[in-house]
Amino acid sequence: MQVSEKTADDVLANNMRQAMRRLAASVVIVTASDGANRYAMAATASTSVSMDPPSMLVCVNRGASIYPVLEKQDYFCITILGHRHHEISVACSNKARREERFAVGNWQTDPETGTPFLADAPANLICARAELHAYGSHGIFIGRVKSIRLHGTVTPLVYIDGRYTTTHE
Repeated sequence: MQVSEKTADDVLANNMRQAMRRLAASVVIVTASDGANRYAMAATASTSVSMDPPSMLVCVNRGASIYPVLEKQDYFCITILGHRHHEISVACSNKARREERFAVGNWQTDPETGTPFLADAPANLICARAELHAYGSHGIFIGRVKSIRLHGTVTPLVYIDGRYTTTHE
């Protein structure tokens, strides 16, 4: 049995994965609706873009089931999870599908945009899709923040080295 040699690209890709395991990031849930169905995915590749205008970005793999919905719909929500929302993150990962992802948590619908949001999350940012940039395997969605719902205290759910943690004491 012959073992194939790793190419420089394979080594770089592996090293990139290992480097990103060292980058702590807040866990968010990205949600959208096509009017008939709700979609959700857990993500850590999300951040603010600007305060003027208030805007956010999220990077989404083009193979994700939510991707075509984000491409077509005008609105999406970025929900910043708190330390007690670990189960919601797991439900919104590859473990559950479509509506199953909303079985855990107090999900509600924004009356103006029809976008799902988690009622007890520390923050929900309803965004109007402003731009989409393709790069590699992902799309970079930039949304102009239209409304924000804040709840409770700052207790982020953080993902690092393949596991969940928090900065909450």
